[in-house]
Amino acid sequence: MKNIKERLKNDETLIGCFLNLGSSLTAEIIGIAGFDWALIDLEHGAGFESHVLHQLQALEATPAAALIRVESMERQRFHRILDLGAHGIMVPRVDNADDAHKAIAAMRYQPEGVRGIAQMNRAARFGSDFAKYFASANTALLTILQIETQESLRNLDAIAAIDGCDVLFIGPSDLTQSLGIMGQLEHPKYLEAVKATAEAARRHNKAAGILARNAEDCRRYWDMGYRFIGCNSDSGLLNQAARNLSSSLRSALPNRSAGD
Repeated sequence: MKNIKERLKNDETLIGCFLNLGSSLTAEIIGIAGFDWALIDLEHGAGFESHVLHQLQALEATPAAALIRVESMERQRFHRILDLGAHGIMVPRVDNADDAHKAIAAMRYQPEGVRGIAQMNRAARFGSDFAKYFASANTALLTILQIETQESLRNLDAIAAIDGCDVLFIGPSDLTQSLGIMGQLEHPKYLEAVKATAEAARRHNKAAGILARNAEDCRRYWDMGYRFIGCNSDSGLLNQAARNLSSSLRSALPNRSAGD
């Protein structure tokens, strides 16, 4: 199991990218591009659970840890993903301590949690390494809880204080919408929420995570204490590169009439 959780505990800065296309090929491209983690997005991405296995297999031979954002809090969603061999799970819209406890319990085997046991799965090398996996899974898997609403901001300390919460991760779009400032990432309300989340994480010896738009954002958030930073996605990078290339090619051509 890749040591992403241990690296965070050592205060390393981990940079990652989201995977929205459900493609094992783009997963592999991101995995070998130099990112510390790649997150398969089942909440908003185009892929389904049936696409996860091939993406995990593609990431296996790369340096990037394989994380997955589940689409709901149902414990079965956690079990299937973890049994396939994910290194951690991101949980959207964790509003309070009850939500956090529920998510963390789904990540852990009994008696600390409610995760069901299946020995013949990919995470345990189809049974050959189950004892080793079982002994380490509760402490080695990374649990990322998303801060996306005003309620979650009111409960930052209660969420961060829970054993098993590893990362408080801000979802900028949902959080700014909840604050009534949709998409305004320079608004004082949002920046105060960013600061408050980092401070709550620091008080409880947890990591703070966020999405950065660019290198400047990345440094600014790092200065605020963020060490788990996501940037863009496979779909966003492809869209941006395709548009830039198309525009540059057209600008290099002489002006012609529409009929030419």
